[in-house]
Amino acid sequence: MLLSAFISKRFRAHSGHKDGQNGFVSFIAKASTIGILLGVAVLIVALSVINGFEQQLVHRLLSVVPQVEYVAPNKPINDWQNKVKLLHEQNGVAGAAPFISVSGMAQFKNELKAVEVRGVEADLENQVSALNQFTQGRLVSQLQQEDVILGQQIVNKLGLEIGDPVTLLIPQINQQTSKLLSPKRVSLKLVGIVNMGGPIDETAAYIRLDKAQAVLGFTKNQVTGLRLKVDDVFAAHQTAMRVGQVIPDYVYVSSWFRTQGSLYQDIQMVRTIVYIVVFLIIAVASFNIVSSLVMEVREKQANIAILKTMGAQDSTILATFVMQGFTQALIGVLLGTVIGVMVALNISELFTWLSNLAGDNPLQGVYFVEFLPSKLVWQDIVVTVFVTFILAILATLYPAWQATRIDPAKVLGN
Repeated sequence: MLLSAFISKRFRAHSGHKDGQNGFVSFIAKASTIGILLGVAVLIVALSVINGFEQQLVHRLLSVVPQVEYVAPNKPINDWQNKVKLLHEQNGVAGAAPFISVSGMAQFKNELKAVEVRGVEADLENQVSALNQFTQGRLVSQLQQEDVILGQQIVNKLGLEIGDPVTLLIPQINQQTSKLLSPKRVSLKLVGIVNMGGPIDETAAYIRLDKAQAVLGFTKNQVTGLRLKVDDVFAAHQTAMRVGQVIPDYVYVSSWFRTQGSLYQDIQMVRTIVYIVVFLIIAVASFNIVSSLVMEVREKQANIAILKTMGAQDSTILATFVMQGFTQALIGVLLGTVIGVMVALNISELFTWLSNLAGDNPLQGVYFVEFLPSKLVWQDIVVTVFVTFILAILATLYPAWQATRIDPAKVLGN
């Protein structure tokens, strides 16, 4: 192995000369190294961004949107206090809270905006939602009877500021005929603003649970739904179906997979596409090693023949050219890993700087984050490096094997 490493080093040094075919072989070798470098760096950065979006999905979006909901389609749920306590005692449930949800309109002066009004019980809501982390002004736990918290985009649409009066128009339904009546006007004061940077900001309107009960004519024990926070968000659907069996009421069972599942599936699909595309790029760069080694074997036929006449074994020749290709891959992998890790660790700041420079943030108002998240997972780096080395070694086997088949008598005779 030491002899093979020495010969491989001498071959590389000779191939570095810029004369004729030597220079062209050197160019192909460097091109394959650069291809591997770029492939590894891009894969590490892309996977880090995907991991960052998945992390933000769990810790940002899923900490606010309901993970599991039981919604009464017709009659309200009675005796919610005991049912919340019962749900909280189930395995896999981290918290439970009641809510009243109704669609309505928010009005300020002559402007109107559609909203989803949610009446929440402050103390219990904090157990199932991290809404306070994204609220400016008064928090949900501090809501008074005549207070309302609205999403940032609603505030922007209506031109509101904290302290302004807001009118909520709540539809009324005749329980006897199921016909819509004229909406009920509820005058409130804006005391807080939800700013998550996503679609929630377009519709969110929070009021106290007892206020919503009074508006809809419910008793203190009646709500339209119950909400859960689960220990494992990725098992939310299974938990929802299992735990829901303890509720005697007729309810619709819903988990975040129904409301936000497409976003999670998109993230996983992009991860798969990135793996396939970038590994194909690495594969193409790795098999450029085949071209460079095949040309080098042809160029070094006389050297190989002399080595064989001096007693070099086929295994030595094979190892020499395997090391030649492995070294090209090693340089590309090491540089690509360093560049990829450095970019992945600083891509959030880089994206913010470029957005400020361009004066436009392409993520604002579109996704649930306004920045480019990144989470470096070392397992991804290990898999990337391992697969790249495997592809590089496979690419070196055929040219190295061809080198062992050279007949010294024919070559030296010519």
